[in-house]
Amino acid sequence: MTTERRTPLDRQRVADTALRLLNVVGLEGLTLRAIAKELDVKAPALYWHFKDKQALLDEMATEMYRRMTAGTPLDPADTWRERLYKANRGLRAALLGYRDGARVFSGSRFTGIEHAEQMEDTLRLFTASGFTLAQAVRATSTTYLYTLGFVIEEQGVQPLPGERREGFDLDERARMMSAYPLAAKAGAEIFADYERHFEEGLELVIDGIAARYGRE
Repeated sequence: MTTERRTPLDRQRVADTALRLLNVVGLEGLTLRAIAKELDVKAPALYWHFKDKQALLDEMATEMYRRMTAGTPLDPADTWRERLYKANRGLRAALLGYRDGARVFSGSRFTGIEHAEQMEDTLRLFTASGFTLAQAVRATSTTYLYTLGFVIEEQGVQPLPGERREGFDLDERARMMSAYPLAAKAGAEIFADYERHFEEGLELVIDGIAARYGRE
């Protein structure tokens, strides 16, 4: 008879294991059965902590947010533009750290209120800069949605840095679309150099916010 004591199973341990496994198998392969096997427990044991896979994804997204914001306090000297740049660059970097990270984050509901402190600080910064609360919400949520959508598409081509899905060869795409020269050349502006394209797109969105709300 063994006297070895197992580490107790709790929500944190399950979420941590699921995030590690996500980088190996991707979102489609991340089943409760696979997570249970990784934890060396039976799948029904997970239902004591999460009623279904979406509940687990919610906790995973929350843990991703905790890790993203840990040890990175907001700078009270930020302008509203600087806050948007920092927040969205940080979000993209965090999502790119996980295979299908943006898909896990998208549509998930935070399981706590850890995000409320930073949200309150950012909205206070915007309203102090002359935005109405509605405008502040629209500005922050629009840039957030831009970043989330951008990374979903980016990870559809490059699941992890250094990887590239089959079927996204730019030369082959150009050959197939040779009868449409502009569309063929556009491939390099869509499926490559994501860092530059993200920054340019984010700048477009933030410039649009400034122009729309008269906050140049």
